[in-house]
Amino acid sequence: MYPDKQQGDTWWSRFQTLLDTQTEWPTLYLFKFIVPKAGLDDIKQVFEGHTVTVRASTRGNYLSVTAQMEMQSSEEVISVYRAAGEVEGVVAL
Repeated sequence: MYPDKQQGDTWWSRFQTLLDTQTEWPTLYLFKFIVPKAGLDDIKQVFEGHTVTVRASTRGNYLSVTAQMEMQSSEEVISVYRAAGEVEGVVAL
């Protein structure tokens, strides 16, 4: 889901427009990520203070991480995605 640096600003702007046209704020927003096992603590920090559901892949090398948070705006959603994007190997679903 994460754009490369060349197209980043345009991609995030389109994503924000999409969020604003399809969402009434505030809203409960569902975040889902796949992260290597070693990145679990880092991704949990993104959701500090919120309930996080973690499920291991068949071999246990990757983890599915889900969190639902009340978001006040598209800017908040994008902020969470950007923070999660700093975790090495993370994939947003």
